[in-house]
Amino acid sequence: MPTIRTIRGRGGGDVPITMLTAYDAPTAAIVDEAGIDVILVGDSLANTVLGYASTVPVTLDEMVSHTAAVVRGVDEALVVGDMPFLSYGLDEAESIRHAGRMLKEAGAQAVKLECGPHTVDLTRRLVELGIPVMAHLGLTPQHVHQLGLSRQGTSQAAADEIRELARAHEDAGAFSLVLEHVPANLAAAVSDDLEIPTIGIGAGPHTDGQVLVLADVIGLEPNPAVFSTAFGDVRGEMARAVAGYRDAVVAGDYPAEEHTYVEEDLDLD
Repeated sequence: MPTIRTIRGRGGGDVPITMLTAYDAPTAAIVDEAGIDVILVGDSLANTVLGYASTVPVTLDEMVSHTAAVVRGVDEALVVGDMPFLSYGLDEAESIRHAGRMLKEAGAQAVKLECGPHTVDLTRRLVELGIPVMAHLGLTPQHVHQLGLSRQGTSQAAADEIRELARAHEDAGAFSLVLEHVPANLAAAVSDDLEIPTIGIGAGPHTDGQVLVLADVIGLEPNPAVFSTAFGDVRGEMARAVAGYRDAVVAGDYPAEEHTYVEEDLDLD
């Protein structure tokens, strides 16, 4: 069973860390049974489940509810809950209370923060209080209105800032670092800089692990990220199943005799 300590110790290891998102108990159980190390209840919940155009609108209550559902479906994987937009960073005490809800109410083992200079001290304080932190640098979707969804760290200044922030968050106590949509050579350099593991998404093969959004992996998302790969066609299978049900009902083939129960002792005259 992966723990914060064992994941932290896999920086520079030979076996990559596997991480996927999940947002409900049934899919979390499937991901867990497949042997995925870490399940992230991402704020991508906003796009993939709740129908929002970005991650910005999802609320803390929604994240707590879906994280709790995932925890109920998992036996082995480490569960990390994403902290949504403006649930942290405004006031330290409020940020701590909100992060604490992920552990106390939802049962997550850690939280993930989209990071910047403003989250270094917060990371240190959360870790001091027993709330493990997974840091996240590069493309941070909560900053979509500032950054868009383009690749980050492409200039020397931006790359240097990411490396500096990565070291600062490691020093503050983060147990791992997500690097999203950055050049592969920058991700490799950050991975070499740190003792904690890096987990890439659109960051090339030289990180200590990989993470993707489940809807992209299973082929459910019609517009997947440019750096993702579909390993199945769940969208197609669902469409075929729903159409088959509709056709069977319209044709009178469902429910059939084997789906029907008659109580002979009822007097219905």
